[in-house]
Amino acid sequence: MKAIGTFSVTAFVPTDVVPDPPIDTALPVGVVSMEKEFAGELTGRSATLFTSAFDMASGAGTYVAMESFEGVLGGRAGAFNFVHSATTGGTDRTDEFFLIVPNSGTGELAGITGTGGLNVDAEGGHHIWFDYELPGA
Repeated sequence: MKAIGTFSVTAFVPTDVVPDPPIDTALPVGVVSMEKEFAGELTGRSATLFTSAFDMASGAGTYVAMESFEGVLGGRAGAFNFVHSATTGGTDRTDEFFLIVPNSGTGELAGITGTGGLNVDAEGGHHIWFDYELPGA
């Protein structure tokens, strides 16, 4: 099954978490707490832990995000976790990874498995999709 939607970031809060022991690299590491709202074939919200090594001046870096989604996906209500990451040289998006965390589903989404992806269009719109399977569906 496939579900396609859009999302908006409703909160983006940098934290004071730093690697310990501190190690100087060419790109600073940061941790952000994010909230998102989803619309389309998935509706709901997510809480995200977003970690990155990123250079603001060039836009180059890599991120890893763990999201906890709660809402409705393909007409079924529940919650689950998904993880995603990507790398950018500042104008591109490469080495993408996206996975629904096995055994994380609740409610009508219990047993969900799958992958997906996300992108930002030229106008700044955020898009997401899930290719997923549910037991008994």
